[in-house]
Amino acid sequence: MSSATPEPRDQQVATAVKPRPDSVSPLFGSGRPRWGERLVEWLLFLAAFISVVVTMGIVAILLWESSTFFRSVPTLEFLTGRVWAPTFEPPHFGILPLLCGTVVTTGVALLVALPIGSIVAVYMSEYAPFAVREFLKPTLELLSAIPTVVYGYFALVYVGPTLQRLFADIPGANMLSAGMVMGLMIIPYISSLSEDAMRSVPMLLREGAYALGANRLITAFKVVYPAALSGIGSAYILGISRAIGETMIVAIAAGGQPNFTLDPRQPGLTITAYIVQVSMGDLPRGSVGYQSIFAAGLLLFVFTLGFNILGYLLRKRFRESY
Repeated sequence: MSSATPEPRDQQVATAVKPRPDSVSPLFGSGRPRWGERLVEWLLFLAAFISVVVTMGIVAILLWESSTFFRSVPTLEFLTGRVWAPTFEPPHFGILPLLCGTVVTTGVALLVALPIGSIVAVYMSEYAPFAVREFLKPTLELLSAIPTVVYGYFALVYVGPTLQRLFADIPGANMLSAGMVMGLMIIPYISSLSEDAMRSVPMLLREGAYALGANRLITAFKVVYPAALSGIGSAYILGISRAIGETMIVAIAAGGQPNFTLDPRQPGLTITAYIVQVSMGDLPRGSVGYQSIFAAGLLLFVFTLGFNILGYLLRKRFRESY
């Protein structure tokens, strides 16, 4: 008679169904390294690393080349000067006229794009039927695929003469026409991203507003819009950054004259348009005037970085989790 104690039933079952090491499916792993998965992981890391290195390289080049410029031009004169004339004798490198052109054209573009883009986003999110939304959204996004040089000539050939018929003393190339067309260009960025943010708001919030007696308009602007404010703010910041960095529209239609004025009816010169002018060979390479494009580009980079940081802070401050 055996005196061995029988194993518990649960342990017997577990031992019976335990698979052998050689019978494990390779799909779920058999203890061997997955070289394909590791290769993909390294490729993804390499892509992210290259992006960081390229960004750091751009910043390093801007800082290095700008240091040569600031050895000849005082920083205070560069930031506070009201005359930008690098080809005159003596040359003047006051960045304020270029800042005025950039701020005015960007401001006009935002006055056009923010209201229209927000209204279009509210319509597509809260009012448009499914078929209309599926047609309207891709159609609007096609506007961002049009080359900016086409927008520039549209502003110069059509918008500028139209404004001349409305205002007798306005020149053909002016900051108003460039800003208006630039606003049309960035409408898809604002409307598409804002609509995505509003569509992500849970339907329970809308139903709760309807249950309290709110109509669709009040629900859209008092409930859905504030709930999606973090995403909408990111769309606005993206539109601002896109407008500040725009080149061809302002280079063609803004007039190309560095005027220290905030009147959008006057010609103007933006930072990006000036970089285009110098890059075409107006100034000899290595001169102080040529090095000024790196100082202007550094200032533009600081502005863009500041708006991106502001967008991050807005997302962090107003982000809602559902």
